[in-house]
Amino acid sequence: MGRAKEIKVKVIPSKIANAFVKKHHYSGKVVPNSTLHFGCFLDGKLHGVMQYGPSINKKGTINLVKGTKWNGFIELNRMAFDDCLPKYSESRCIAVSIKLIKKHAPHIKWIISFADGTQCGDGTIYRASGFKLVGVSKNAGICKLNGEVVHIKKTYDLGLTSSFLKKSDIPKLEKKGYEVEFLKGHQLKYIYLIDKTMQINKEILPFSEIDRQGAGMYKGEKITLAKRQGLNKSDEVDSNSNS
Repeated sequence: MGRAKEIKVKVIPSKIANAFVKKHHYSGKVVPNSTLHFGCFLDGKLHGVMQYGPSINKKGTINLVKGTKWNGFIELNRMAFDDCLPKYSESRCIAVSIKLIKKHAPHIKWIISFADGTQCGDGTIYRASGFKLVGVSKNAGICKLNGEVVHIKKTYDLGLTSSFLKKSDIPKLEKKGYEVEFLKGHQLKYIYLIDKTMQINKEILPFSEIDRQGAGMYKGEKITLAKRQGLNKSDEVDSNSNS
C-alpha cells in the first residue's frame, strides 16, 4: 500500500470540508445535510475529504437492513480527493473512517452510498472497500433543471413539486417555463455493514450485474467491467450522486 498507510484521517470543521469538496468534487457541490466531515492528510496537508450524514430519503432507506433503528445508519454522501495522494489512498481512507465511526458512534450499524453512473463512475472504490452492491437502476435521481445538474429533491425544496421530482411532473414544469431533463445513465447502490451480525434485506448483486445492465462507467466514460481489467487498477474518485 506504500505511502497510503501514512495518511492521517481525522474529523475537520464543515467549513474546511465544504470548501475542499466544492473545489475538488466533480459536481462542485456539497450535500447540505452532511454532519460528519473527515479530512485526509499526508505530510500535514489536506488532500481528501469524506462527508457523512443522514440519508436524504431515510424512510425509503431504513428497511434495507433488517432491524435498523432510526439513527442506526449513515450515508457516505461525498468523497473528494486531489491528485497528490498515492495509489489506494481512497480505499485506505474509507477503511479508517469506518473504524472511527465504529469506535465513536457505535449506534451506527451500517453505511449506504451511491455511485453516479451518469457523470462519474460505477463504484470502484466501494467495491475495493468491501461494500455490497444492492442496486443497479436507470437514473431517476439526477436531472438538469434549467441547465443545472441537481438532485430530484431540488424541485421539492423550491416548492415546484409536492414531492421529489418525477418524470410525470416534467410537462407541468415545462408549462411554467422550466427546462427539465433526467440525465442518461445509472445509479448504483452500495451498503457496508459495520455490524456484521445485521442482515441486508435486498439481494446482494454480483458485480457482473453492472455489465449486464450496461451501467459501467469509469472517470465519466462508459466502460465494461471486463474491459476495465486491462486498465491500471488505481483507485477512482467515485463519489455519491446526490447533488
